[in-house]
Amino acid sequence: MYENMHESNDKKYIPMTSISSRTGNEVKPDIYYYTDQIANICFIGNPKENWVLIDSGLPESASEIEIVVEKRFGKKPQAIILTHGHFDHVGGLVDLVKQWQTPVYAHHLELPFLTGEKSYPRPDSSVEGGIIAKISPIFPNEPIDLGSLINPLPEDNSVPYLPDWKWIHTPGHSPGHVSLFRSKDGVLISGDAFITVKQDSFYNVLMQKKEINGPPKYFTTDWLGAKKSVVKLESLHPKIVIPGHGTWMKGEELSKGLQELVNNFDKLAIPDYGRYVNDTDTNHYKH
Repeated sequence: MYENMHESNDKKYIPMTSISSRTGNEVKPDIYYYTDQIANICFIGNPKENWVLIDSGLPESASEIEIVVEKRFGKKPQAIILTHGHFDHVGGLVDLVKQWQTPVYAHHLELPFLTGEKSYPRPDSSVEGGIIAKISPIFPNEPIDLGSLINPLPEDNSVPYLPDWKWIHTPGHSPGHVSLFRSKDGVLISGDAFITVKQDSFYNVLMQKKEINGPPKYFTTDWLGAKKSVVKLESLHPKIVIPGHGTWMKGEELSKGLQELVNNFDKLAIPDYGRYVNDTDTNHYKH
């Protein structure tokens, strides 16, 4: 059945990088993240013990992830959890699942984009932003197809194989976007609900200039939902965040930056113009 999976029809290597590319950070003894070009991949679990993978980077990232896994764990994960299904978070997924035969979990609203049923809206090159926003139409938006191998996350907000963690529905950037939170030490994996780099700026992405921002503008179609999601995450008072893009952040820098984003979301996050700005119709996800 693994042979029936397939990549998106528009999968291609995206020639983007940052000074953090191919580097890793151990945030806690059991929390490590690795930057694949410009996207962060999280590894939850102590070295050489059972563990879980969160997201899978950009296209052509599988072999790079396997090298990290072999060095840190020496064995495959118990599961793969997806914050969402955009190309830069599922790039290595099909190859990894074929290799590991590991179950994959995502929010049920994200499943159509992981089973070949629906494509994401095309990235909005007209949105206010920098060079990356302008070139975003080159990014893949067609769905991958995991068939019956993708599973919905449990309805009770538990995370498979991670008993201390809960998933939180944080839509806006995509319908089924989730973030992951561990209340005992306040660690948040925010995905793209909010990030710590200005993702539409080529220079900021390249240099990984640290600043709390809303979700990437060119892929976000529901700004009202995105705002509500940021408010929801700020109310958790996270002590550490590992975002989908940018550098991990903690303490006062995180709390102040996140509070500022909540208080000034319309000014700081919502673009002045773009295809989905002031758009009340969030049903842009066509077959």
